[in-house]
Amino acid sequence: MQISQFVDRFNEPQTLLMAKLGRELTAQGIDIISLSLGEPDFDTPEHIKDAAKRALDAGYTKYTPVAGIMDLRKAICTKLKRDNGLDYKPENILVSTGAKQSLVNAVLATINPGDEAIIPTPFWVTYAAQVELAQGVVKYIPCGIEDHFKMTAEKLEAAITEKSRLLMFSSPCNPSGAVYSKAELEAIAKVIEKHPQITVISDEIYELINYVGKHESIAQFEAIKDQVILVNGFAKGYAMTGWRLGYIAAPEAMVKACEKIQGQFTSGTNSIAQHAAVAALLEDQGPSIAMTQAFKERRAYFIEALSGIAGFKVVEPEGAFYAFPDISYYFGKKDAKGRVIQNADDFAIFLLNTGHVSGVSGAAFGSDDCIRFSYAASMAQLQEAVKRIKAAVSTLS
Repeated sequence: MQISQFVDRFNEPQTLLMAKLGRELTAQGIDIISLSLGEPDFDTPEHIKDAAKRALDAGYTKYTPVAGIMDLRKAICTKLKRDNGLDYKPENILVSTGAKQSLVNAVLATINPGDEAIIPTPFWVTYAAQVELAQGVVKYIPCGIEDHFKMTAEKLEAAITEKSRLLMFSSPCNPSGAVYSKAELEAIAKVIEKHPQITVISDEIYELINYVGKHESIAQFEAIKDQVILVNGFAKGYAMTGWRLGYIAAPEAMVKACEKIQGQFTSGTNSIAQHAAVAALLEDQGPSIAMTQAFKERRAYFIEALSGIAGFKVVEPEGAFYAFPDISYYFGKKDAKGRVIQNADDFAIFLLNTGHVSGVSGAAFGSDDCIRFSYAASMAQLQEAVKRIKAAVSTLS
């Protein structure tokens, strides 16, 4: 049976790989604390589940339009105006099976073979793979802990070439938790304005998990709005990971292009989930606010605790629910069996096997000096994880 060369263009996401390895150890009877997946540990709010039940009872079980049901597309427009001051019409909205599909639709609709996509590091693991699927070329902008993991307008300008066609970034950022301010985005927007051939994919899936104030979208700058594809969804802010629902807001021509692509892959997304999403956007926002407050309390503990571990360099995240410490202090050290920790990949595997804590190597996100931990876990799990990490690294010499 032939396996196509297409499969070799990309690797399995490290987030999923580490979760799988953790499950394998759990199956062997080992108690693993998993801090590898970006999944809220809260249940979906009751009023959203109730809306899904009503939709089911009302018989909304048929195929939906590829672009999404009109009620949801209108609700997304209402949300974008209410929360972000952005004016979009339903024809500017495309609903997909998760924000990941929204992203890949946008990449495939933008990139031709050989085109450059600019991605500041650290970045969500799938961005680069999606560009590679489209046979594009990834051009990274390194942004380290000294930059608070954020790209500057100057770095962006320096990276742009005649082949540049796409800029992909997230705010709040996965994995670093960095949040771009309005001033920072405005400076970036001024660079983009000078390069009308460049499309911006702005991943705003963590919008509601923001600890430093009002969420700012780069789509707010009118001069480049028609160059922006805004991506968002319901998984993180509404604890709806398994519902698989995301969307883009973009110029109508881009929406039609993405709709054409999606029509050949999945068609319209889950009918029940779409009706539930209307309730998520238009009804009680209190549960989302409460979840963010809980994440903020966990952040306060976890970041302080990690900062107290020898060799860990930590920047306090401004959004999302990840810690992204620099652990390069441990490179070159040996474990109890004499194996050398060469890089972040080695450190993540060491921590899993020795400390029984699952994180994700920063190399997966373009930052080989770091490791990502999700603090979307209970306080008890976080406290135990810190104890295990401290004990594990103390065995390195």
